[in-house]
Amino acid sequence: MASMTAEILRALALIVVIEGMMPFVSPGRFRGSMMRLAQLDDRSLRMAGLAGMAVGLLCLRAIKWFL
Repeated sequence: MASMTAEILRALALIVVIEGMMPFVSPGRFRGSMMRLAQLDDRSLRMAGLAGMAVGLLCLRAIKWFL
């Protein structure tokens, strides 16, 4: 069980690193993207979130298939 907890914490840490890359590399573009996201209506934002989750799940499934 401790190994699974460690893996989850590593995955969350990796998410934080990846999320921090865009504002570090290009803060102006990141700010513009966030401003455009803030202007989306709730339905569009939900659909974008759903699409992101679906892509993430497909990636996880592909990793399981190929590794």
